[in-house]
Amino acid sequence: QVQLVESGGGLVQAGGSLRLSCAGSGRTFSTYAMGWFRQAPGKEREFVATISGSGVFTYYAGSVKGRFTCSRDNAKNTVYLQMNSLKPEDTAIYYCAAGPRPLTATSQYAFWGQGTQVTVSP
Repeated sequence: QVQLVESGGGLVQAGGSLRLSCAGSGRTFSTYAMGWFRQAPGKEREFVATISGSGVFTYYAGSVKGRFTCSRDNAKNTVYLQMNSLKPEDTAIYYCAAGPRPLTATSQYAFWGQGTQVTVSP
């Protein structure tokens, strides 16, 4: 089992940047693929990015590709989401999640953080 804690959210103007962090517990952190998801008010939770346990493989939603970068530091049990060129439509609660494979479906991830709010003003 792994516990996840996100941080780094906040309020930023459109065009700005934020870096989210997700700290995990346990010595098996590197064996988990990690995913980032987001949920805006009144909408379903949607996939943002995923990264394999080794960090070699990454995959992004089309809406963030080229703007967001997912990385991880297994020595620190931490995964990151660098968000550049932010848009108001990126406003949401962002969640990290751990699962056996780097997939896009929420059902594939067993462990979730509590989320961190990202608000992008026009």
